[in-house]
Amino acid sequence: MSKIVILTGSKRKGGNTELLARAFADGAGEHHEVEIIPAADYKVNPCIGCNSCFTREGNQCFQEDDMQLIYEKLTDAEILVIASPVYFYGISAQLKAVVDRLHTPMRNKFKIKKMVLLLVAGAALPSVFDAIKVQYQLILDFFKLENAGMVLVREVREKGEIKGNPALEEARELGRSL
Repeated sequence: MSKIVILTGSKRKGGNTELLARAFADGAGEHHEVEIIPAADYKVNPCIGCNSCFTREGNQCFQEDDMQLIYEKLTDAEILVIASPVYFYGISAQLKAVVDRLHTPMRNKFKIKKMVLLLVAGAALPSVFDAIKVQYQLILDFFKLENAGMVLVREVREKGEIKGNPALEEARELGRSL
């Protein structure tokens, strides 16, 4: 049994990203411990690139916000799932702040070996996910992590519109397969 942490990036409760993440969690929860962390529920300031975390005791960021709580949750995770709506060809600002704050030596304490990407976009453009996929691949390469899968959903905009979409079962099966 592995610990899986799902970082979600949508502020919209009960929205398409949350439904996709929950479908994944339902499948993964059959064999693993799963925790969903809605980034929007935490006060996380953006990284300012000062690198003080590299010299401070315990690699603590000087910013006193909720990121410390997220670090604690990530410490024992073996699989990290990034779930976000696509906002102007990128992940949400709330989730991006969390991802950027992982630029700390504290990440060396993490046990994460695999990552999963779950994205929901309102657009139908074939290239709507390309920028995020490039960044995701760079992260996988840099940290030598395994891509455990992706579920990418286009043309889902209105709240709950993903219900009945085969992507929910695809996410559930991906979670189950881990």
